[in-house]
Amino acid sequence: MPTEPERLPFFVYGTLRPGRANHARCLRGRTAAEESALVRGVLLYEGPGYPYAVAGPADAVVHGDLVQPREDVHDEVRAALDRLEGYVPGAPGNLYERVAWRAERADGETVRAWLYVAAEPLAGQLRASGTPVPGGDWLRGRAH
Repeated sequence: MPTEPERLPFFVYGTLRPGRANHARCLRGRTAAEESALVRGVLLYEGPGYPYAVAGPADAVVHGDLVQPREDVHDEVRAALDRLEGYVPGAPGNLYERVAWRAERADGETVRAWLYVAAEPLAGQLRASGTPVPGGDWLRGRAH
């Protein structure tokens, strides 16, 4: 019997960040908490209107937000985010994979969070010839 994924917060780094279009579509009014955070060991690459996160060197940093869905809608939010990211657990051909990763809050505390990372072979293509996002912060310099 399949088990339900853990009810972890989500680390978001692109269009799901507060103030962006997919946050309004998928998360607005459905979160218990939202706070600035970062993840280490991840590189961010430019995509077609949204970024891709890829596992990288330990000193790489991506800036984003830690978003905790309300308990009463957590499963619904996870399903909506999986659909948005084109993620089906165990399916070949996923654009993204949802993985548990360590996110660091502003106070330095680390928590486990869901992170969508580019799936292979896309991740390999990005490592080889992708355009890195300067400073690992996709929103820096972009108009809201």
